[in-house]
Amino acid sequence: MTHIQEIQIALDYIEMNLCEEITLDEVSKVVGFSKFYFHRIFQREVGISLYDYIRKRRLASAASVLLNTNMSILDIALIYHFESQEAFTRAFKSVYQLPPGRYRSAIKNLMIGGINMNKQDKIKDWIITGTAPEKYEVSIDHSIYHMGSKSATIRSIEDEFSTGEFGTIMQQISAKTFVGKRMRFSGFAKTQDVEGWCGLWMRIDNDLSVMLKLDNMQSRPITGTTEWNYYSCVLDIPENGAIINIGVLLIGKGQVWFDNADFQEVDHSIPTTEFVSEDVFPDHILNPSFEEE
Repeated sequence: MTHIQEIQIALDYIEMNLCEEITLDEVSKVVGFSKFYFHRIFQREVGISLYDYIRKRRLASAASVLLNTNMSILDIALIYHFESQEAFTRAFKSVYQLPPGRYRSAIKNLMIGGINMNKQDKIKDWIITGTAPEKYEVSIDHSIYHMGSKSATIRSIEDEFSTGEFGTIMQQISAKTFVGKRMRFSGFAKTQDVEGWCGLWMRIDNDLSVMLKLDNMQSRPITGTTEWNYYSCVLDIPENGAIINIGVLLIGKGQVWFDNADFQEVDHSIPTTEFVSEDVFPDHILNPSFEEE
């Protein structure tokens, strides 16, 4: 059994309250679960404990404030509920390898120094493709991210799109060591003004590149403007599986940010999300006499 909807409600609540006190009791009450059960499913679905997640999101948000404002480090520490500037500095350095003051000066200087890092046309180890890649700008974003200091983003740069035109970033993984296992590709996504739809995707091909299994989130698309949320695709890897394709796609206009990708084995209590035609297509003719409008 999975609780993706409840996890997303919890993440939305956390995003809206990063600068407020957040407790396990409060978040579990928002989603309607006991705190013990919610703590267990959050750890299982997201991969880290609730308090670790909150801490990392606060640090990521604090890093953005450091780069984009002149707010004092003490004020930032207090806003994000660290007990002291020293506690904030220790936590920040454990993630970003530099104390906040040095991070602020080093990264600001790097961004001003003639290299426009937000305009990179390639992302290390990821393939940029799609049916209309020329209609999208794909880059690393140093100002908007979920955790750490960067995210990948796909942004439409044209106004007109035909049906089915999309851009994607993707990787291909050998299925050899995953045959017979249930695998989950997951990550965090944020969107702005998506007029078509977007989502994570996962496809299993055989050694002739024939598709065996697919989930592209078409049945649960991300649309419009959304804050950071957790999404996943879960597929069983068949014996004749040879290539696992994973990525995030954007169909039509808008922008999506993607961060903290993860690929891991899960047990069979986590249901698969495989595309099933019966779930998408009706089992009868619609509007047979053309009278409906």
